[in-house]
Amino acid sequence: MAGIYIHIPFCKQACHYCDFHFSTSMEKKEAMVSALKKELVLRKSEFRDEIVATIYFGGGTPSVLSSHEINEIIAAVYQNYKVVENPEITLEANPDDLSDQKIEELSNSKINRLSIGIQSFFEEDLKLMNRAHSAKEADNSIAKAIQFFDNISIDLIYGMPDMSNERWEQNIDKALSFGVPHISSYALTVEPKTALASFIKKGLIKPVDDQVAQDHFNILVQKMEENGFVNYEISNFGKPNYFSKNNTAYWLGKKYIGIGPSAHSYDGNNRAWNINNNAKYLKAIEKNELPLEKEMLSQTDKYNEYVMTGLRTIWGVSLTRIEEEFGTRYLNYLLQNAQKYVKEELLLMEKNTLYTSKKGKFLADGIASNLFMINLS
Repeated sequence: MAGIYIHIPFCKQACHYCDFHFSTSMEKKEAMVSALKKELVLRKSEFRDEIVATIYFGGGTPSVLSSHEINEIIAAVYQNYKVVENPEITLEANPDDLSDQKIEELSNSKINRLSIGIQSFFEEDLKLMNRAHSAKEADNSIAKAIQFFDNISIDLIYGMPDMSNERWEQNIDKALSFGVPHISSYALTVEPKTALASFIKKGLIKPVDDQVAQDHFNILVQKMEENGFVNYEISNFGKPNYFSKNNTAYWLGKKYIGIGPSAHSYDGNNRAWNINNNAKYLKAIEKNELPLEKEMLSQTDKYNEYVMTGLRTIWGVSLTRIEEEFGTRYLNYLLQNAQKYVKEELLLMEKNTLYTSKKGKFLADGIASNLFMINLS
């Protein structure tokens, strides 16, 4: 089973923390939709022997597309690829796009999962992030969406300057009150060249505090577990049977094609990525050219990626798989370097699998990077 990711590179306005590829000009939206459909045709041979189980609209802000445009793109997938009978088809959406009419239209399409970018239920947080929606729109969009969709995810951001533990708990409680089966939550990260980085450098906004973020994460994990959610990946919490099939496939190393400017692809041995320039992307597709670069992954690259993704999930890192796929050298290296984290109870070794403990979960990426193999292929 494989997946298709479709990048919609448009947003109404730029969030201060975001470094994803997008444009705030909608001038080329119609041309982009046509190009996305054409790229799907140009790349169908890559999935000649694959069956598509997930289709994911990410961005950018996919919900700026009309329901008709979304349906056209989905139709192009079905016309050119083999698709399972009941695929998971996710649309990332912002509350300000989810009018009553839009939600009803989407519910009549093949979209069966909404990922709503709430980020916070507090007006002051939304203004600091420069989100396009209001707190009221956040409430209204979820209240309406749950009438038409069973599978809904909410995004929240923690670790924001001046966000108290109490306000963070209120955010979580508000999200839980809607009864949605999935919540994704990410620490506010200061990316270079973003407005947030500039504001912090100028002293207009307080720096992000790692301890605050860790405290918020611990509160999040506890509250979600108390409410029956499984923390199946560090940033993702789902009720049983509501884990994101799309994202789970990424973490488990399944193949996927990324369609659209800046979108990434993976075929098991190679990573590829499209140019992150809308005009150049459109020009290349018009000429029937694929504007992508490709990198063949070495054995070490694959090992490092497996360690990184495995330690972020409940499935952990299988020592048997390490030995079978990468050999004894890699297994011995991993065991030797993991030993100190096991002693510190940041990692657990159970059933021949290495897991991140509850204590070590927030530190998983740093631990994983220290277990990477360097210069061995």
